[in-house]
Amino acid sequence: MCGIAGLAGADAARHETTVAAMGLAQRHRGPDGTRYLTSADARAVLSMNTLLIVDTAAGPGPYRDPASGIVLTFNGEIYNYRQAAADWGIGLDAGETDAHLVLRAWAKLGPGCLGGLDGMFALAIYDPREGRLFLARDRLGEKPLYWRLDGGRLAFASEVTTLTGYGTAPLVVRPEMLSIETPTGADTPFQGIQLLPPAGLLAFDVTTGSLVQRAWWTLEGLEPWQGDYQSALARFSTLLADRVPMRAPGSDFALLLSGGLDSSVLAYLMRPQVCVTVRYPGQDRLDESAIAAAVARDVGAELVIIEPTIQDFTCSLPQIMHALDYPMGNASTFSEHMAYRAVAERGIRVVVGGLGPDEFLMGYVRHALVLFGPQAVLDAGMESYRPLASKLLGRDSGPLGPDEAIVKLLLRGQDPDGRLRELVADALGRAGGDLARGLTLADLATAWRPLVMTSDKLASAFALERRSPYLARDLVEFSYRLPIEHKIADPAAGKRILRDAAKALGLPREVWGSRDKLGFASPVPSWLSGPLEGWATAQISSALDQAPRRLHPLLAGGLKPGGRFDRTRMQALMAAAWFSDHTLTAAA
Repeated sequence: MCGIAGLAGADAARHETTVAAMGLAQRHRGPDGTRYLTSADARAVLSMNTLLIVDTAAGPGPYRDPASGIVLTFNGEIYNYRQAAADWGIGLDAGETDAHLVLRAWAKLGPGCLGGLDGMFALAIYDPREGRLFLARDRLGEKPLYWRLDGGRLAFASEVTTLTGYGTAPLVVRPEMLSIETPTGADTPFQGIQLLPPAGLLAFDVTTGSLVQRAWWTLEGLEPWQGDYQSALARFSTLLADRVPMRAPGSDFALLLSGGLDSSVLAYLMRPQVCVTVRYPGQDRLDESAIAAAVARDVGAELVIIEPTIQDFTCSLPQIMHALDYPMGNASTFSEHMAYRAVAERGIRVVVGGLGPDEFLMGYVRHALVLFGPQAVLDAGMESYRPLASKLLGRDSGPLGPDEAIVKLLLRGQDPDGRLRELVADALGRAGGDLARGLTLADLATAWRPLVMTSDKLASAFALERRSPYLARDLVEFSYRLPIEHKIADPAAGKRILRDAAKALGLPREVWGSRDKLGFASPVPSWLSGPLEGWATAQISSALDQAPRRLHPLLAGGLKPGGRFDRTRMQALMAAAWFSDHTLTAAA
């Protein structure tokens, strides 16, 4: 986990002090040094916060290629960098890392090298031979990268607040923040600041001020898998056993172990030194620590059990919102924050988690509700999900079409502009008639962003590198290609092919046979309607009195009564803390 920032333009060198300040603003992302570097033609200044993982003796970035003059600042890890170097005939000296491979590959191949990189990254490269700054992000957006145009210059950074410090950016409530709790696409809640999309490539011409954006990778063109289930299982198991261990660092690392299928498979394949799980006393339904303990014991790992309290939540909320930059809808935010804190306290620098299988292998209950219908899901023993299923039940006009069903299941508020419906319709259209593919693409366009972004932002606040092994390129592409029946054949048991692979690996039946998905869910919504109701109301009301009118819809919803699983109050509380944080920052 590193941080990158910088700007490019005809007079960039005159703004070295500004770029230095941008780097210092996110120095928590790279405790091993913050530096900046000016290109030889003085038209780009790049900064980098370095966190040394691959080689602790390596020099900090940014990096310059002497032969071409290309300058690189880089955040992330390229897991196949040695193989890529061999394939491309690029030499690496002792002490050189994946960043040096990227630098030389770009000098040799240009943007075409991105397709050969298997990893997570956000990078900026200035090529003086062309007078262009390039920004690029990994396939699924594991590493964030924001940018803005100002006075013929393009500025960029790993964190929004770094760019709000560069210049004013009024707060804006995007419609999706009311409908699904998070902005989508390239939008942010800051006017003039955009998020580069996953697999996005941006080229900025410093002479003309023009820019071009395109996607350098997509899922849609992949051909469906034509083999039978047994051949698919064999191929999937091989990929799993090969690609996942590649994501383990050479040093000690921690695994977020919920006790569920995804994280347990990672434990067996990666053999972490430390496993961290979260449980809440008195919340038996959310407690999977017994399974986590059995898995940790099996793989010889130390198990760290975190038991967050109500007091932990009230104290942590300002820290969480400062790290996130803006509100994001994720039920596990508080649990993740507490887990990352525990990992950092042990002096560990890398933490691993299980993002990915739910989206690509139909692991969410909402997938089963769309594919099988609500009654079939309830009849399969998923009665605890009746509140979600009820969104699709009781219709006199008959069952909903897939597009409307997906929208109803994703929707957490109002969608007056129809933005969510547009996103879902576009995803289904790009899926070519395959509903499972459509569900995956809909997730990636809506609910995925807060999951992957909170993982990066919360971890980086503690100078941790977060890794998600299931997002290996080959695993993602193969999973997407599979037919629906290879992903889910039972309304209560998604991720069929991963379950069967786990069974073959010898995981306990409690793991691969589990029918209920918990993850790192927390009782925060019930706290906010119970013991913390008065405190939450006071926080939201105070913000509502001071906030501009454009923020009122985001806040006002939190003053209404909510159910056990209703996150409206949590979203409003996060918005209140966000507004307070930015008010204090502006005052300072």
